[in-house]
Amino acid sequence: MNALFLSRLQFGLTICFHYIFPPLSIGLGLMMVIMEGLYLKTKLPIYEQMSRFWTSVFALTFGLGVATGIVMEFEFGTNWANYSRFVGDVFGGPLAAEGIFAFFLESGFLAILLFGHGKVGKKFHFFATVMVFLGSAFSAVWITIANSWMQTPAGYKLIYKHGKPIAAHVTNLLAVLLNPSSIDRLVHTLIGALLSGAFLVLSVGAYYILRRRHLDFAMRSIKIALVVAIAASMLQLVSGDANARMIARYQPAKLAAFEGHFRADAPSGMSIAGWVNARAQKVYGLRIPGMLSWLLYWNTQHPVIGLDKFKPSDRPPVNPVFQSYHLMVGIGMALIGLAAAGGFFWWRGTLFNQRWLLWLFVFSALGPLVANEAGWFSAEVGRQPWIVYGVLKTSQGISPHLPASQVLISILMFSFIYLLLGILFVFLLNRKIQAGPIPLPATGAPGEHVSVQPNVRMDA
Repeated sequence: MNALFLSRLQFGLTICFHYIFPPLSIGLGLMMVIMEGLYLKTKLPIYEQMSRFWTSVFALTFGLGVATGIVMEFEFGTNWANYSRFVGDVFGGPLAAEGIFAFFLESGFLAILLFGHGKVGKKFHFFATVMVFLGSAFSAVWITIANSWMQTPAGYKLIYKHGKPIAAHVTNLLAVLLNPSSIDRLVHTLIGALLSGAFLVLSVGAYYILRRRHLDFAMRSIKIALVVAIAASMLQLVSGDANARMIARYQPAKLAAFEGHFRADAPSGMSIAGWVNARAQKVYGLRIPGMLSWLLYWNTQHPVIGLDKFKPSDRPPVNPVFQSYHLMVGIGMALIGLAAAGGFFWWRGTLFNQRWLLWLFVFSALGPLVANEAGWFSAEVGRQPWIVYGVLKTSQGISPHLPASQVLISILMFSFIYLLLGILFVFLLNRKIQAGPIPLPATGAPGEHVSVQPNVRMDA
């Protein structure tokens, strides 16, 4: 194992763990805005109770996200010094904007949410909730723009030294920010985050109903989350289609790896599931002939650029990308079905009697989490061997004279620390869920006490 492989492994492990938390923060941020808004409109204390509970969960995810995200920025200097020098002029602006316009906005107003009850007005408290949500979303905006530039670089010129490119300098900031993939990838990322928050709320609400605890809180939470889940899951399907078309245009090797398509300029089928033998250039599994061509061009016979169009050294590892991409798509389709089932039984008035569906909701919180990770893996590994697509290869971005032994030691240390942080997160989250929402004062105000509709049999 050399320093390049270990550095890629280290960055992959750290960002994989970190990426658990930002989508949850963004998704929960929207949930908090909705609940706080309903409290402001209806004056029902139950919505304030819901907002307080999910704010405490949000604070937990925010704290872990900050702690795990800092490490990656240090790795740019320790492990990827050549890459940092090459893209510093491009990345400096978005990363600075992420800190100034996102992190400080989110963290500053979060303090008001946590400690401002009874100290600031209800309208200002709602405003603070909106700012926290926007801060978390803006963080994704700037990071996704920077990453999208690596996928589809634009608005730059190369600086050469001794005939070799040593840096990329910005020539058109707007072109950098609105590079060909930034909008499609940003929309896809944000929708995935909304799904993370919605299904976490669904999961906890379903757990409370199955345990016959906090029923009013749980049923209202599920209804709010279900609306978001239905809308976001359907929008994600549209966004995924737009991303596939964008990738087909700007990163054809990645798209070919997604479907294990090797034949250059030939129609391509779409795999439901399977296994790719890259050596034999075959896909074994369930496959719909011509379907990818039809989805991209509305013509089953339209050619799709295949991996044979690229030198073997310029192709991504096909089977890992194929599997992660189809895992993401499969989970996405399952989430659509799950949200639709919830909407159907809600319409029928029997949602809270479907124990099998409630149990699926309990475990559904893992779905967006795994799908987000699989999508990130597909996008990043599918870009290989390029760290800046078509401009700088990953092997050229590594820090010179980096000892592999030091990287290996740091991987073991970080893995141990992240394991402890992961256990701590699960422990604290479970403790919050088991403790439940803070009880409302017994003032007789509407919404304070559990009320179950007479026609709803909770034990059905």
